[in-house]
Amino acid sequence: MTPASRLPRRLRAAWLALALATAGPALAEIGQIKSLKGQVTVERQGRALPAEVGMLLEVADTLRTGADGAVGVTMRDNSLLSAGPNSILSLQRFEFDATTSQGRFDTQLQRGTLAVVSGRIAKQSPEAMTVRTPSAQLAVRGTDFVVAAGE
Repeated sequence: MTPASRLPRRLRAAWLALALATAGPALAEIGQIKSLKGQVTVERQGRALPAEVGMLLEVADTLRTGADGAVGVTMRDNSLLSAGPNSILSLQRFEFDATTSQGRFDTQLQRGTLAVVSGRIAKQSPEAMTVRTPSAQLAVRGTDFVVAAGE
């Protein structure tokens, strides 16, 4: 018998509704835009959304910066990503257990520049974070690095 099943029926329904309401967004959200400059969009499910400070990011989102654009992102594991002008960065995979710091973080820089300060995932298991570019795949071994990808 679970703790929730011991509650009166009316309280069980309220408990379930609260659990579902709080679990949904927390599971989908992998990071947040903390800073931006110039033109920045987030492509999600085939739609281009104007980026905003505070916007929550999800797996499979692609960040695009214009010629005058730059974006700073903090991921749930405290990794910091900063994409410069004319960049295309795809957030391909993000799994993170806040208790154990275990997880997996894969991104793809299709074009532009990316500065990274690794967070808890890479500090726990350096091989668990990768950045792909059109010509290479980088496994994170240090705590911070910069990578550039041409057109």
